[in-house]
Amino acid sequence: MPVPAREGRAVTVAAGHQVRVVDLHGGQVGDLFAFAAGDVKERLSASHTRSHTSSLFPAVGESFVTNRRRPILTLVSDTSPGRHDMLIAACDPARYAALGEAQGHASCAENLDRCLAELGLTIDDTPQPVNVFMRIPVDGSGRLSWLAATSRPGDAITFQAEMDCVVVVSACPQDVVGINGGRPTDLAIDLITPHDKEWIAR
Repeated sequence: MPVPAREGRAVTVAAGHQVRVVDLHGGQVGDLFAFAAGDVKERLSASHTRSHTSSLFPAVGESFVTNRRRPILTLVSDTSPGRHDMLIAACDPARYAALGEAQGHASCAENLDRCLAELGLTIDDTPQPVNVFMRIPVDGSGRLSWLAATSRPGDAITFQAEMDCVVVVSACPQDVVGINGGRPTDLAIDLITPHDKEWIAR
């Protein structure tokens, strides 16, 4: 499924199946959100995941947990340079206003709301995403740097669902700070079942 630049898409993933996010052109960040099927109040939580893994950033083999501390996704493969982020909030209208952008700039928070609405779902607040391909290193003093993504055309990150869930991916529209190299481009989402040749054994 294509995820056009600056837009978002949602997919339902059955427990035991896999979902892959592909950077089609290289250098594009994707905000990834996941919710328990049937109860969007339970969602992937970056803060709970950091305490679960004792790590700031995700790595292959590690699980992401929900705000109820249950595994929801496991990172099973990553063909990119492996730079992903679990610190930065999803961009939203207030963020762009603070950056001096005109009203109406696309945002990941609004993309998420639209994707869920298409499934008849609503949420009260925007959860912290897993920002795939996003490069936000932390220096020794604790300062963050906003660097361009180093993912290459065709690089992909693959997750296995640990429960039935809804996964939303937004091709981040950020074009003010340098994370997308100033030019948002398309992503893609692939669903993989255990019978598909693309299946990644754990």
